[in-house]
Amino acid sequence: MRHDELLEQTCAIGRAGAIVGERWVFAILRAAFFRARTFEDYQRGTGVARNILAERLGRLVDFGILERVPYAEGARRTRHEYRLTEAGRDLYPVVIALMEWGNKHTGLVDGPPVVLHHKRCNHVSHPQVVCSECGEPVDARDFQPLPGPGAPRETPPWAEPAVRHAHRKAAAPTAPPRA
Repeated sequence: MRHDELLEQTCAIGRAGAIVGERWVFAILRAAFFRARTFEDYQRGTGVARNILAERLGRLVDFGILERVPYAEGARRTRHEYRLTEAGRDLYPVVIALMEWGNKHTGLVDGPPVVLHHKRCNHVSHPQVVCSECGEPVDARDFQPLPGPGAPRETPPWAEPAVRHAHRKAAAPTAPPRA
């Protein structure tokens, strides 16, 4: 399967991976969250080759994660900056979760290179994902994936056997009664 074919799947993780899973995208998002705006800001903040950076910025604009906004008009060209859209800002918890994972699991022996100061409470914070219903931290062992309203009619391969059976029964057309 090609990377772009993930966009055709009925899978939120596959589709998101097709958009943000390309090389350099997380470095670009990190730069955006650290207030990069101009092409030069992104180039300085990531070290990405200019041609690759231009392609990745364009792709993030195409997917609605960044918007390209004019900020200066010159005699030869208009200069643009790249700002996070609502969809881009919605990636902040993902980027922070990845940063926290990197702080914990990538051998940073001198500690994290960046800490996050929460302006509202005036503390250094370690944001975490919590359950929307009970507020408990999310742990993979505490959650069970179930088919949602957008699930395909065929049984999802990740569904447990009892769920697959119930899903198959619900999705199967009913036979007419026998006479």
